[in-house]
Amino acid sequence: MELTRKYQKLLERLREAEGVLVAFSGGIDSSLLLKAALLANSRVLAVTGSSPLRPRRELAAACELVKELGAPHLVIETTELADPEFRQNPENRCYLCKKRLCTQLKAIAQEHGLELVADGSNVDDLGEYRPGMQALLESGVVSPLAEVGLAKREIRQLARELALPNWDKPSAPCLATRFPYHTALTSEALAQVENGEAALEELGFSQFRLRHHGTIARIEVPPAEFETLLAAREKILAALKPLGYQFVTLDLEGFRSGCFDQRR
Repeated sequence: MELTRKYQKLLERLREAEGVLVAFSGGIDSSLLLKAALLANSRVLAVTGSSPLRPRRELAAACELVKELGAPHLVIETTELADPEFRQNPENRCYLCKKRLCTQLKAIAQEHGLELVADGSNVDDLGEYRPGMQALLESGVVSPLAEVGLAKREIRQLARELALPNWDKPSAPCLATRFPYHTALTSEALAQVENGEAALEELGFSQFRLRHHGTIARIEVPPAEFETLLAAREKILAALKPLGYQFVTLDLEGFRSGCFDQRR
């Protein structure tokens, strides 16, 4: 009953707006938000950013999902790497990125006469190190899922009930999170990580990260998949070494979302 109440509040929040722009990444949070917006409001626009920070396979999947949901969709080029401060990968990197993106989204919303600019942050995000949340607040971008108290577990449950095809999709934060803070971000290094993770996905892994430490690739998978990864050792080396990694390692702590934030 509590989950139903939260969902109804979400629909009401979106229904009362004079048009909704949804910042759509293709992840489960923004997917539920977009689905709810389409059910509640007759004027909805999904906007997705494209840049070297975003794997091409993720962008393609996002575009396919928007098409399936039947929402108007706009893909925009974002220019994070044009900012010298962002390229230095400071600890407030997410703030710099979100601030730039929010400025673009607000301009698009104004151009299309849409009152609400909404992102998919949920209540769990409020307890983590998320400097980007400050950028949302400063820009007037709202987070309806967080506003009504929806947590990730509840979002997945609702998404499953609404038959969203990605209800169990693992989180896929931007590629900059694969680099230790203060390691310079370049399009070449980001592509190196993107191609390495694509190779791991092709080998059947779904919950993983490839952390970039110069010539070292540190792979995180859940401990239960250690044996599977080691069994694929030769294939992994064959895929990653040509990308420029001299050393390929397995992190014995296993998969950890927000690894570099946990070590702050």
